[in-house]
Amino acid sequence: MDKNYYNRFSTGKSARRSSRGRPSTATKGTHESFYGRFSTTTTTPEGFGIPGSEWGPWQLLIMLVVAFDLVFGFVRPFVMEPMRVPSASMAPTLQPGDRILTNKLAYDFYRPERGDLVVFDSLDQSKDEKVVKRIIGLPGDEISIERGTLMVNRQTPDEPYLTPAGNPAPQQFPGLQTFGPLFVPKDHVFVMGDNRANSYDSRFFGPVPHENLVGEVSLRFWPLDRRGDL
Repeated sequence: MDKNYYNRFSTGKSARRSSRGRPSTATKGTHESFYGRFSTTTTTPEGFGIPGSEWGPWQLLIMLVVAFDLVFGFVRPFVMEPMRVPSASMAPTLQPGDRILTNKLAYDFYRPERGDLVVFDSLDQSKDEKVVKRIIGLPGDEISIERGTLMVNRQTPDEPYLTPAGNPAPQQFPGLQTFGPLFVPKDHVFVMGDNRANSYDSRFFGPVPHENLVGEVSLRFWPLDRRGDL
């Protein structure tokens, strides 16, 4: 057998030793074998996952733009939305200027309940505004005010957010001696402000349809000395 033929296709030790002295024609990062030339070079494009690589100003700007877009393009419209309390109608629970967060997914998972603080689109179609009130009545409930005392299904509700500590007497509201009775329709809620003597609510514009509910108030984040769940 031709010796050159044997050396060309042999992978034995002697063949490898005889080839050590010959100059290589392979380019850097490549090797030759019986199966031809193949590359062993593993490189990563600069700036993509290399340990110790630094972000430049353009990359940081892009990240900020993406984060801003996520917050205002998805989180705010669909998940959480901040709101500034405009009036004293929810005092003492919420004061004018308080900042609150509204959970806009709350009523996608459970039904509204009495006592919930809710944000809803105004029923006055001439006003493009959101309103915050407290749910007092649910579908089928009978709402009335008798001699200044709120009655739900002919009983005085427990409202610890209104009753001063140590005073179990129902709170009365000057100037609101009589209302109702009114039965809350299906898929509606009856809302009132905690400041009953100074609140424009369902006593005036009627029950709020579920479709108007934006979400439930989850927390107050401003001012800092009164931040927390509500």
